[in-house]
Amino acid sequence: MFVAALMVGAAALFASAHVVRADDDDDPEAAKKAAAAKWYEEFKARKPSEVTHKPPLEVDKANRIGTMKNPYTDQADKIEDGKKLFFSYSCNGCHGGGGGGGMCPPLTNETWVYGSDDDMLFRLISHGSQDLQKTYGLHRIGQESVVGPMPPFGELIKDDDELWKIIAFVHSLYKGSKRNW
Repeated sequence: MFVAALMVGAAALFASAHVVRADDDDDPEAAKKAAAAKWYEEFKARKPSEVTHKPPLEVDKANRIGTMKNPYTDQADKIEDGKKLFFSYSCNGCHGGGGGGGMCPPLTNETWVYGSDDDMLFRLISHGSQDLQKTYGLHRIGQESVVGPMPPFGELIKDDDELWKIIAFVHSLYKGSKRNW
């Protein structure tokens, strides 16, 4: 179900980036599905992003949405660094020390309010939820019972190296079965 929702959302969000075949003109739904399938294949084939040591908001602007991938996924030393950063930036104040939630959504379950892929989390943490919606025209795709707004950390977090480590830690907390990173 998540992959289907991701593909439908991707088709709407990324349709302008893909060429639709002429024979799909008569069937808009087929065109959307083809665009979504193409985007999803490109999404799975992404290579890890290069760490630039630039501020997160600068990295965000330099990369087309849907193209960034965490270079530190599943690296124990980077996850440990990310854990320290998670606590140093007080992420635990809203998401709980073990990521189980509090006044903001848990980081451990299947529900990700804007999506769980690396690119979306990078942008959500950088912009915060309200600016993410304004900047990219996105809407919540998941719903939790407690959903405080995510404040922007793009000017607080030093660089993309730190943010990728935090995201690696956040993903290490996940206890669900549908991993897409």
